[in-house]
Amino acid sequence: MHTLDGSDAGGQFLRRALTLSALENEPVRLEHIRGDRPTPGLANQHLAAVETMADVCDADVTGAELESQTVEFDPSTASGISGGEYHVSVGTAGSLTLLFDTLLSLAARLEAPLAVTATGGTDVKWSPSVDYFRRVKLPLLRRHGLQAALEVERRGFYPAGGGRLRLQVAPSTFQPLSLERRGPLTGIAVFSTEADSLADANVAERQAGGALERLQLSSRWSEEDGNGDDTVPIRERVETTAQTRCPGSVIVIALEFAVGSAAEKSSSTTEHFWPLAGASALGEPGKPAERVGEEAADEALELLETPGTVDRYLGDQLLEHLAIGGGQLRIPDPTAHVETSLRLLETFDYTIDSKEIDDGSVHLDAAGTPFR
Repeated sequence: MHTLDGSDAGGQFLRRALTLSALENEPVRLEHIRGDRPTPGLANQHLAAVETMADVCDADVTGAELESQTVEFDPSTASGISGGEYHVSVGTAGSLTLLFDTLLSLAARLEAPLAVTATGGTDVKWSPSVDYFRRVKLPLLRRHGLQAALEVERRGFYPAGGGRLRLQVAPSTFQPLSLERRGPLTGIAVFSTEADSLADANVAERQAGGALERLQLSSRWSEEDGNGDDTVPIRERVETTAQTRCPGSVIVIALEFAVGSAAEKSSSTTEHFWPLAGASALGEPGKPAERVGEEAADEALELLETPGTVDRYLGDQLLEHLAIGGGQLRIPDPTAHVETSLRLLETFDYTIDSKEIDDGSVHLDAAGTPFR
């Protein structure tokens, strides 16, 4: 059994440890869970991850209760993961995208399709929004072997939650990442969503307008465009009004860049949109919708200044795929999550070589550990 100390880590450490335990069929004991958080131990969304993984992996679990700081997880996945249909309630507005993050890499060991329908928060702080998850992360992973799809049945904002998502994952063979070099910007897409209670104020439209105006006024954006006419290459602009249990809004900007392979360079055509990074912002009471859009645009512009291939959050989220499928990935200014995750992967004998580049980015290289 691996004994892991979470005293200087958060929920990501717990979720990744559960995933690696399932992939390797090796039990884990997690101590001091979320020890560096103001309220340590399992919150609703973390408990939901433990319970869901226990069901999917037919695991024996102790300590699966709210506020627990110690969990033992012993999966039964030696002959693979059987898949099936599951229903989960995270409760309140706990993040559904973080729950689904725990499940994606299981595709490498699935024996049959897996479907999970979950209720909770779809667009909440400290987690990827649902449009980032389905418009940025999933398309990138699908291009590298993952077979997965996400259905958005209902949105859920903080504090009421009540969102409903359905994730379907099929047995997959992960392909090597080839993301060590980023070319010029080739397009963007804007996804702006408002709760139905905010529709009369045109919040979704104003968020998108605020974001695009900020981008068009930026000299950095003009340089990326290369046309000299301040034109933003907009591939898609989607404004959505969603029925929700409480007010809320969100905007996501997906950014597409040319990269090394000939296939991905062809993404400059209008036939495909293959983003490598994203920026987002959530609405807040009293904050003008235009300002929310501007915050997302500022994050996108800051991303253009970074040397990595993907954004800093996606860099961390891709580590399991890199460890399993192999390949190369260049990430900007790595988060503390990245360093913690690399150590955790080493515990399970996944090797990812890392090298810091002069510009502050980190180049990651992995041989991969195929399961099929």
